Amino acid sequence: MIKAILVFNNHGKPRLSKFYQYFNEDMQQQIIKETFQLVSKRDDNVCNFLEGGSLIGGSDYKLIYRHYATLYFVFCVDSSESELGILDLIQVFVETLDKCFENVCELDLIFHVDKVHYILNELVMGGMVLETNMSEILTRIEEQNKLEKLEHNRLMSFRAPSNPSTPTPHRLGSNIFFFT
Repeated sequence: MIKAILVFNNHGKPRLSKFYQYFNEDMQQQIIKETFQLVSKRDDNVCNFLEGGSLIGGSDYKLIYRHYATLYFVFCVDSSESELGILDLIQVFVETLDKCFENVCELDLIFHVDKVHYILNELVMGGMVLETNMSEILTRIEEQNKLEKLEHNRLMSFRAPSNPSTPTPHRLGSNIFFFT
């Protein structure tokens, strides 16, 4: 089972953190700090698996990570998960982000955190892997984008007119009221 998904930059600043096991806020910050220290000091040419830190379960847990440009993507998992399967999941997550944001960068994770969490929730829910097929994930994201545009357009149709002398319709239940 996946216990946590962490994304932080080369300086240890968290850009995404999703915990599937309860930890209070202080403990989460300590886990992020310890995980960064463990992962960042490793050479790029070594294995991408290591024993979990003392805070997230020790030898019963593994940290599986990938380093892309300025970001570390780290999955904290228990011993029941396949290391290679999680590495593949990280790759699918990054490639999906890349397709959604057209060359994803650190700023995309900061300014579009809701969309990043939506993408992550298409892959993993409650610590269990839901989907690994990128085309299925992209289809769901496309459907969500269409719904958001439809909702946006619906809300914009109720927007106040640009001419202040024109009455503005306001809907309350099935009644329409005009205010001037």
